[in-house]
Amino acid sequence: MREAGLIESDVVAGAMRLVDRANYVRSTRYAYEDAPQSIGHGATISAPHMHAHACQYLLPWIHSDAHILDVGSGSGYTAAVFHYLIKTASASKGESATSAPSSVSPGKVVGIDHIPALVDWSVDNLKRDGLGSALEKGEITMIAGDGRKGWQEGAPYDVIHVGAAAPEVPQPLIDMLKAPGRMFIPVGPDGGSQDVWTVDKDEEGNVKKMRLFGVRYVPLTDQSKQLGSRY
Repeated sequence: MREAGLIESDVVAGAMRLVDRANYVRSTRYAYEDAPQSIGHGATISAPHMHAHACQYLLPWIHSDAHILDVGSGSGYTAAVFHYLIKTASASKGESATSAPSSVSPGKVVGIDHIPALVDWSVDNLKRDGLGSALEKGEITMIAGDGRKGWQEGAPYDVIHVGAAAPEVPQPLIDMLKAPGRMFIPVGPDGGSQDVWTVDKDEEGNVKKMRLFGVRYVPLTDQSKQLGSRY
């Protein structure tokens, strides 16, 4: 994807190389295809190019002590990538942006999903991918809960990434966004026209929303509806 121009940032490319997607999918046969895959329970893992887009739009807000909330964390893949982006930011503080990841960083990634079975699976995936120590240290925390309401214990967040389409931007997530901070979120009805938006909060707390591009995501909904979905 780097050679094809789908990933423009060396930092994002480096973080994604450190995460083996085969550890986060149900069928390893298609692990490296640039396409979404079902992970069960009405959820999917997005295509790698979408993860790259999200990381690149959020990268300016990711620093060595950043708190990142990953809503609809699913398989745990994006939580792993965000973890390495924080580590890279820690290593590159005052140095080149292409520095290797640091072994020590105060930053934190919180993944939240309302399907407990997916949360348990994501923890297993992260351990399989060599991130058991990050889980033990609290550098990555995976929570079962309603992501539309966020997770207050880790707020405020420098970065919020939402991996499913909400009918509108949830106000609790805006409230939990740090000033300054950025949210990356797909917005639109299930099966209808959807777009990715950034939601920026400046130092004074002013909020600005910007539409980026059209997408097709699974819906950000409640547990019962998701378990009965067609995905």
